[in-house]
Amino acid sequence: MWAVRRPPAQPNQPPDRPSRRDPPTPPFNAPAARRLRAALDMGPEHVAHGLRVSYGLPYVTGDLVIAWERELTAPDSGELTALAGVLWCSPGELLGRPRTLREHRISRGLAPEDVARAVGHDTRAYLRMEEHDDWQGTERQSAALAHTLGLTLPDFITVTGREGRLADLLHSAVTTRWQAYVRPVGRMVPLDRRVLEDALQGLHQSYQGQMAATLSWGGGSGDSSAAGREFLDRIVERFWTAVRSDGP
Repeated sequence: MWAVRRPPAQPNQPPDRPSRRDPPTPPFNAPAARRLRAALDMGPEHVAHGLRVSYGLPYVTGDLVIAWERELTAPDSGELTALAGVLWCSPGELLGRPRTLREHRISRGLAPEDVARAVGHDTRAYLRMEEHDDWQGTERQSAALAHTLGLTLPDFITVTGREGRLADLLHSAVTTRWQAYVRPVGRMVPLDRRVLEDALQGLHQSYQGQMAATLSWGGGSGDSSAAGREFLDRIVERFWTAVRSDGP
């Protein structure tokens, strides 16, 4: 295959990359990349040279490395893995907080084939799940996924697409009778029943108390509705905080 000579990048602009159909770039931690490069006493061109020579990325220049570090653009998953190799770190050290199934895999430095094999899925089927953020697996496969990717329970709920359903259950629990939702929440979140009861009761009391206080302070229905929406918008986050504080 003939190499294509590319024009030099304009000042302060990253050079063109080869055309590709990659999925969206993972959340890149630019400050961490700068810090790791500085710790190795490497200049941007040194990093670019390593990416060209050792990882077969001939289009990478010092300008592109600087553009990554200034958050003008972000490396794709292949570039990020190669950058981690040049900077002698794990891909996870160059990522922001992973949210999706794909981002968790990349942060662990695993290939799709590795995860698919560990959970007992065909690689193509697993990649479709990543692409659509739609995990489909049995309880055994889900447990294998959590183990392989080192997922916390909140992360597991998020990457398997259950966070929306959990939010709906918690919304109903704090606005109606919380006792009726201990079992449905427990089927989704395998925690001790007492921990769930204490968390749901506490959230219910906080929500109802906040609504009552807003009205008693002379706030109108608009103020009360705004306070309620703010509470409910963060209901999943509040739930995880509650179960952690009540845990062992």
